[in-house]
Amino acid sequence: MSETPPTGTGDQPSEGAQNIAAALADVSERASQLVREEIELAKTEVTELAKGAVVGVAAGVFFLTALIFILVGFAWLLYYALPGNQFTYFWGFFAMAAILILLGALAGLIAAKVVKRGSPPVPTMAIEEAHKIKQAVSAPSPGAPERMEG
Repeated sequence: MSETPPTGTGDQPSEGAQNIAAALADVSERASQLVREEIELAKTEVTELAKGAVVGVAAGVFFLTALIFILVGFAWLLYYALPGNQFTYFWGFFAMAAILILLGALAGLIAAKVVKRGSPPVPTMAIEEAHKIKQAVSAPSPGAPERMEG
């Protein structure tokens, strides 16, 4: 059994080898582009989650401050309930606590919206590139005619 030599001259690579080299170069270029874009996507995700975390911390601070005002208000209320007291200072503390609760609820809603917007993105470009890479790497059988893309 003798092997058939590749078509073309011995110094130049065959057309099939050139096609494979071009396909590998294209795959390499697309893979590096995909990696760069995935890094950018990860940076964006981390930034959005950090923003949501900061607003969530602000909501927690508002609620903690409201709790402190409620406790101080109850202390003033207890002072007011004791015999011999003529002052009603506690209403100011309760009003401030109500304002802080509203601000905390608003900050919590904003935080939830930011976190929901930043989580989890669908990597559509990565999926498309994976399909293109799979098509570029998979070679047709030796006897099959080459298909034309257009």
